[in-house]
Amino acid sequence: MELLFLALLIALMAYALGSGYPVAFALPGSAIISIGAAALCGYIFEGNIDAYFAQGSAWQWLSAGVTNFRGIYWEVERDTLIAIPLFIFMGIMLQRSKLAEDLLVTMAQLFGPVPGGLGISVVFVGALLAATTGIVGATVVAMGLISLPVMKRNKYADSLSTGTIAASGTLGQIIPPSIVLIILADQLASAVDQASTARKGLYKVATGEFSMPTAFDIGSTSAGEMFLGAFVPGLTLVVLYMVFIMVLALIRPDMAPSVRYDGKFDRKFFFKVAITLIPPLSLIFLVLGSIITGVATVNQAGAIGAAGALIMGGYRLREGHSGAYTPAILALSSLFVLATLTTIFHINVKKIDTTQDVIVLVAAIIGVAGFLIGLTWSGWRTFKIEDTLRGVMVETAKTTSLVFIILLGAAMLTAAFRAFGGEELVRDFLTSMPGGFWAQFFIVMAVIFVLGFFLDFIEIAVVVVPIVAPILLLDPAANVTAVWLGVMIGLNIQTSFLTPPFGFALFYLRGVAPPSVKTTSMYKGVIPFILLQLMALVIVGYVPQLVNYLPYRMSLVSQTAPPPRNPALQSCVEKLVFSELDSTSGKIRAAITGARALDLSALPASVRSDLTAAFDKAEKTFVLVKTIGNTEKALDEYSVAYRPLHVEVRDIQKIQARIKVEQKKLRTNLRQLSKDPTQDAKRDKFTARLEELAAENKQITQAIPAKWTSERKAFVTLKKADTKARRMYRRNVDAAYETLRETTQIIGAVGELVALESRFAKITTDIAGKSIEDAQTILKELTVLVRQVPGTSAVAKELSDARRVLRKKNGEDKALLILVKAQDAFAGELAWRKKAAQDVKPGLDRYEASIRNTIGLRLQSRLPKEQALEVAACKSNPFDLTLEF
Repeated sequence: MELLFLALLIALMAYALGSGYPVAFALPGSAIISIGAAALCGYIFEGNIDAYFAQGSAWQWLSAGVTNFRGIYWEVERDTLIAIPLFIFMGIMLQRSKLAEDLLVTMAQLFGPVPGGLGISVVFVGALLAATTGIVGATVVAMGLISLPVMKRNKYADSLSTGTIAASGTLGQIIPPSIVLIILADQLASAVDQASTARKGLYKVATGEFSMPTAFDIGSTSAGEMFLGAFVPGLTLVVLYMVFIMVLALIRPDMAPSVRYDGKFDRKFFFKVAITLIPPLSLIFLVLGSIITGVATVNQAGAIGAAGALIMGGYRLREGHSGAYTPAILALSSLFVLATLTTIFHINVKKIDTTQDVIVLVAAIIGVAGFLIGLTWSGWRTFKIEDTLRGVMVETAKTTSLVFIILLGAAMLTAAFRAFGGEELVRDFLTSMPGGFWAQFFIVMAVIFVLGFFLDFIEIAVVVVPIVAPILLLDPAANVTAVWLGVMIGLNIQTSFLTPPFGFALFYLRGVAPPSVKTTSMYKGVIPFILLQLMALVIVGYVPQLVNYLPYRMSLVSQTAPPPRNPALQSCVEKLVFSELDSTSGKIRAAITGARALDLSALPASVRSDLTAAFDKAEKTFVLVKTIGNTEKALDEYSVAYRPLHVEVRDIQKIQARIKVEQKKLRTNLRQLSKDPTQDAKRDKFTARLEELAAENKQITQAIPAKWTSERKAFVTLKKADTKARRMYRRNVDAAYETLRETTQIIGAVGELVALESRFAKITTDIAGKSIEDAQTILKELTVLVRQVPGTSAVAKELSDARRVLRKKNGEDKALLILVKAQDAFAGELAWRKKAAQDVKPGLDRYEASIRNTIGLRLQSRLPKEQALEVAACKSNPFDLTLEF
């Protein structure tokens, strides 16, 4: 019966959407009616309103949508969606300020003489508007009103003109900042949590271990990472569009003829090009650059974009009047002053110590005031001129409300879908398909593509993604990243704007196109661009590095980059280090030999012994690396034949797990049945099904090959050997470098000891005649200073002993004796460190520099840039984790 109500839910949703009922009400309405109908039928036929739900109760599922929505979006950490109204405001403000018109006219004049240049200029402007506005409807309407008449006048084919305009207008869905990417990032964050929990459970079942290594977990995503991941695929799509138009213009010049510019390409023209291009390019740099460099979060970047759009709108609406650029110049000058001050000085309002601090703070306050005056001035202009600001705010509120109402409705619909077992049904269908991940992925992409014919991007993102994303992210064989999956879905969703019969870009363009342009020409025109979008989808799917590289790169070179010993980086870091050790083994061995030849007689015996042991460990590294190479080779060779068996058995075990879940559910249902004779039919039915499942489970268990146990044991043995070899290598290199680093730090701290020499020399006289409290205070201060110097624990211990003795009755004399011992220990430390600083430290520094990025790489605070880029390239290619589960 659950399936019947699931079908009712889908039918109601399809009917409501197909009849043009508002999406914001169609989604929750379908959920409420379906849940209500199931509860009513359960009460009438079973006497239990919860009878026809796969799990949970009617009231629980009826309120689940709102509860989940509140639980997710009211959390302080989940603030991603705040960026939506900010980017919407930016886009609508730029559209109302006629930025698109300026760009299109100027770019058409610049590219016109090139074959297909007018079409290329439309794509170029579409990409710029996508990166500044991201509003598809506004972009398509603006380009349709401005470009379409010009393209028709210059004898461009109607199909090419409309196809170019519609496709270019949809670039805002994939080129950041994009509302689609923000929504996808939000939906995928929840999907990652579900998939991560499921993968940990899968690992526990497969290995028996409760804790799964971090390297095998699924990395979460954010709107900023989605923007970075979509950047290169978006540019790829732009290039495909431009190449297609240029090639078509060369093959069929009658469809896209060149357009002569009547004016001159002189200094005045190029100044006009610059003044038209620089503001939007600067805004793109500020918004995306601040995200990419980590200076600002997505929300902060949205605020930057909104403020920039307001300033640009302020001068554009006053263009042609005196002082039109004054507010913008004032704001930009103030920003330049602030940037200069913050670069040169460290401004801290809570710490004003010098006259320079006061002057810098006053200058910064003036800069902030100047920017606020410029921003307010621009805002006042947009408010007074054509009532622009009011219109922008109203449109922003409408669009934002639409998005959030749909999100709430989708949360209710998803809750109803789960209530009737739809999620389990989809999971069982996808996981039971032959072909593994890529078959599942192809089916999901095909479904999304077909849904794009009928549904808008928001409905697809908030209804389909929460259901299928956890299933796709779970698969350890493909081990795809959430960013890659999000970008692939985003590229696919983009086609929903172009695919007939409900492609919204076609509707927008139809509304502004003249009657002479036939609708069939529009449909014909978008077909090549839909194929180009699918081509981009294939390219990005085949080369995941196009998506994954930038997020990993920015993560590893940022100020908050994870250290090299982070478990998630170990595989790539070790691959890099092993390659470096192989190519520079002679140089590193020579450095070790040189370090052994150093005269270490100035060092204390214990330090000398530890350092010699560290040299031995450094030499041992090459042996351990060779051991890892052998264990890895043996594991790889064995895995070739073992992999098919592993996959076969794991598939059987998945079926067994599904049988076990169904058996548990049936036993629960049997226990809940009353002893009423009217329930005998159901009891017999459940019992018969349990017997069928037991027989099926026995048959499937017999299908497991007899050699599985021995083959699995051999694989586990080889895997443990490889893991043990890597663990020994990591401990060895850490010890080899840590001892060296500690020794150089101890020797290098000689200057700090010299600074304390005078205080130690007179410590006994300083406390003589003082009260016990005063003497202890002096000793405590000195002890704190000594403990700040590396390798002075023995001296600090003597000082502590002296303080402790002072507390005792008549302990002054004994304390003075202990202080003499402390002075002797201090003098000894100072003497050997001074000598070592001259005779030993230069050689140790040279040795440390030669092994820092190989043997010592794991203990660095962050990866050097060159190594970070190589690790980013390595991480951007997903690893197959099939044999780990």
